[in-house]
Amino acid sequence: MENLYLIAGLGNPGRQYARTRHNAGFMVLNRLAETWQANWATEKKFRARLARLERDECRLILCQPETFMNASGEAVGPIAAYYQVPPEQMLVVLDDADLALGEIRLRARGSSGGHHGLESIEQHLATQEYPRLRIGIGREDGAREITDYVLAQFGAAEAELLEKVLTRACEQIECWLSKGILQAMNEFNGKVAV
Repeated sequence: MENLYLIAGLGNPGRQYARTRHNAGFMVLNRLAETWQANWATEKKFRARLARLERDECRLILCQPETFMNASGEAVGPIAAYYQVPPEQMLVVLDDADLALGEIRLRARGSSGGHHGLESIEQHLATQEYPRLRIGIGREDGAREITDYVLAQFGAAEAELLEKVLTRACEQIECWLSKGILQAMNEFNGKVAV
């Protein structure tokens, strides 16, 4: 499908995870759906929440896997296959503890960087050749063990910066759709102005 795009935001389903750092991908997708007035529907056969819409002559599928983070590919892979979305017309939005909060980075391809959600998607797509937008969440004092940190909610002091990050990430996605990945990378990658 020439003008069909799949945008997947990664996170964990359930109210207890809704505002956690690991759900930054879900947060961006929620903001996109709200901005574009798209309605979510749970689709059990894909194990995901999907929202479909048309925008600027593009058909878009927004996806939030309900498989939990480490099995994201079990939802994203079958959706991409069913709708025959080529890898370059997919975008995966995820948290990244190696980027500071306030920093975003879009890339056309790359390794998982140890992110289990990306590892699962790569396994199911059998490629690393798809765009990904990393949302920086930082880490505590360079700690390597970050499970408790990523599953904790963003703090009140982070709320204002988080809102700016979500807005900028949505603007970058719109740029990717309308002007291509190089323009979106050049214009938006880096730190969000406070």
